[in-house]
Amino acid sequence: MPRTFTLVSVVVHAVVIGGVLVLQALDVGPLPLPREAMAFTERMVTIVDPPLPAAPRPAVAATQAASPAAAPIVAPPDIAPETPPELKAREAGPTPAQSDVPGGDARGFAAITIPGATLAPPPPPAPPPQQPFRLHSGIEPPRKIVNVEPLYPPLAQAARQQGVVILETVIDAQGAVETVRVLRGYPLLDQAAVDAVKRWRFTPARLNGQPVPVVMTVTVNFFLR
Repeated sequence: MPRTFTLVSVVVHAVVIGGVLVLQALDVGPLPLPREAMAFTERMVTIVDPPLPAAPRPAVAATQAASPAAAPIVAPPDIAPETPPELKAREAGPTPAQSDVPGGDARGFAAITIPGATLAPPPPPAPPPQQPFRLHSGIEPPRKIVNVEPLYPPLAQAARQQGVVILETVIDAQGAVETVRVLRGYPLLDQAAVDAVKRWRFTPARLNGQPVPVVMTVTVNFFLR
């Protein structure tokens, strides 16, 4: 019984709500009036030319007198162009030097003119020193012709120091020893070896038959007996 009552109640409510919705859908009310159509009317358009620009004002001449302190803007016609100092000296020619000696120069020496004599040109400058060559197969090596034995330092003898000192020497084109540099040695023996080698003499080394300076390595032996 309760289920039947509930079902009937649901149906009645559905019918009532559906009727209300249908009535609202059918009741559209008064329809809106259509708007008035836009009317196109003819209008007269008048084109007006813009006004012309005003005429420029005429230039007014300056009535005030120029100041005497004002700088001129136009060069005066009576001023000639300036001549550079170098051109002036060239046009004037050589200027004789002032001297207290008649006919002399600025150092006070008088010029002596010998008929038929001509001044000899100055000697050419000395050529720069030739750089030494390192020995190679194309150079004839120098040969020692003067040998000087080194003095054994007493301190090295007392310390029982002995060995071989290797030196690099520069031998000039005449066979003299120019410089000596220690490549490998001993502090107690190096200076004695350098002093002895500086007194050695050699035949000149030759390259293509010409004597040339060379760099050569030499050795000095120090042995205790």
